[in-house]
Amino acid sequence: MKKTILAMLMLAAHMVPVSHANTNYPDKPVKIIIPQAPGGASDALARLVAQGLSETWGQSVIVENRAGAGGNIGLDAAARSAPDGYTLLFSYEGTQAINVSLRTLPFDPVNDFTMIATVATVPFIVTVNKDIEASTFNDFINLSKSRQNMTFGSAGSGTVNHLLGEMVNRDTGADLTHIPYKGAAPALTDLLGGRIDAVYTSVPSIAAHIEAGSVKALAITSNTRSSRFPDIPTLAESGVKDFHVAPWFGLLGPAGIPDDIVQKINHDVNALLDTPEMQSSLAQHSAEPMKISPQEMRDLLISDIEKWAVVVKSSGAKVD
Repeated sequence: MKKTILAMLMLAAHMVPVSHANTNYPDKPVKIIIPQAPGGASDALARLVAQGLSETWGQSVIVENRAGAGGNIGLDAAARSAPDGYTLLFSYEGTQAINVSLRTLPFDPVNDFTMIATVATVPFIVTVNKDIEASTFNDFINLSKSRQNMTFGSAGSGTVNHLLGEMVNRDTGADLTHIPYKGAAPALTDLLGGRIDAVYTSVPSIAAHIEAGSVKALAITSNTRSSRFPDIPTLAESGVKDFHVAPWFGLLGPAGIPDDIVQKINHDVNALLDTPEMQSSLAQHSAEPMKISPQEMRDLLISDIEKWAVVVKSSGAKVD
């Protein structure tokens, strides 16, 4: 009996330091790497999360934009950081799931990362130059079939913006020519200037232009309408059967972050998503809160890699 009690005490003594080591997390500032440039959906949502977690933790949560190579520079930096929970990554489906089908990566998008918490899904939107003679998505597709050399721009070959355009071409019989840009901002500039006809971009990145009437928004890519633009029909409602694309955004970290830190961040992010303030902020970006476990997030990423690999192959998308 005494030996049993002694063994239990020794086991408890051994476990306490491990558990105690992370109970004060975070006890210093936390950095979140954003692998995209300022101004897009990733940047906007990451800053909302950073602000909310900073208030929850009583610690500074600093965001750092590390754009380049289609997001791979930021992902590589995050994958190589210390697995202590003090360097996190705010990634999204487009970067985390598509790039592996386009080029050889210096990291594994699944196994070199710790899945922590999803934050939201964000629909994309079919947007055309305001002078295009089309008031509906079907008008636009019919116009594209009757004219030659109509174009759509994207943030670069192999991006969600590009692959969405290829999916629309495939599913509608349209034949819009893809024009890749080095980022979403110059593509939007040329859309506004009439140098390209359309873009397929995230709602947050184009919302102000929609509201100002400087572009025409024709259809939402998710299977439900946008809370910010409830009058704009979905692609499925416009006749593109079963079309649904609304990429997820979330927090990851380098592989090996202790599970108790992962669970704490997941819990705190989910609690943040339950607040009316966060829900209102997400709605302003047409984002829908998304709460799943780290394991479910990992399973989702694996599934998305397979899904986008098919689209990359069928589109013939290449990167320089």
